[in-house]
Amino acid sequence: MRGYWWKILSIVLLTYTFIAGFLIPVPDIGNLEQTIRNLFFHVPMWFSQLTLISVSLVYSILYLRKPNMRHDIYASEFAKTGIVFGMLGLVTGMVWANYTWGAPWNNDPKQLGAAIALLIYLAYFVLRNSMTDIDKRARVSAVYNIFAYFIYVPMIMVLPRMVESLHPGGKGVEGNPGLGGQDLDATMRTVFWPAVIGWILLGIWIATLRLRLQLLEEKKTYTSLAS
Repeated sequence: MRGYWWKILSIVLLTYTFIAGFLIPVPDIGNLEQTIRNLFFHVPMWFSQLTLISVSLVYSILYLRKPNMRHDIYASEFAKTGIVFGMLGLVTGMVWANYTWGAPWNNDPKQLGAAIALLIYLAYFVLRNSMTDIDKRARVSAVYNIFAYFIYVPMIMVLPRMVESLHPGGKGVEGNPGLGGQDLDATMRTVFWPAVIGWILLGIWIATLRLRLQLLEEKKTYTSLAS
């Protein structure tokens, strides 16, 4: 039971998010209307992705410091799960944009930055699959993962804030509604932060399941070679 508490917590928090997220009263901000509820799903996806690729970064650094194939597998699987959450974040953002900006894709700097960041991480797996030498693949992938991470952060968190953007957090364009920290009232905070924690825990849960499967496959491969 001790090892499963965080999984139970994830289920409880996400159940609460889905129920309360659609039932609590929300502030009336511009033309956001009821779409503001997407905040409980769209934003936590990016929190989750950032957490997962940060864990992946740590394991890549650990591999370069002391080569261990498990570190490479951990880095790869956490990055894979992070990409899935990044794609979900991009899709939920496009759905939101369709209702508030009039189209799912507006070439907004935030959208472009997120898309490019995802492509950079997809290239990580293209690079991995292009090499057959296991040790070389692990070394090159670890180095690329580190560079990808430090390109990713400016692409979605720094550059969009330096140019005019429809997305909250950018310079903003006059007349376009935004959702800033001042708009997140006390009621929404009671759902938003549990949602962030719940989605992060779910991401880690999915990654650990993939890790167990990958390690079992690796063990099976080594057993077959040994026999």
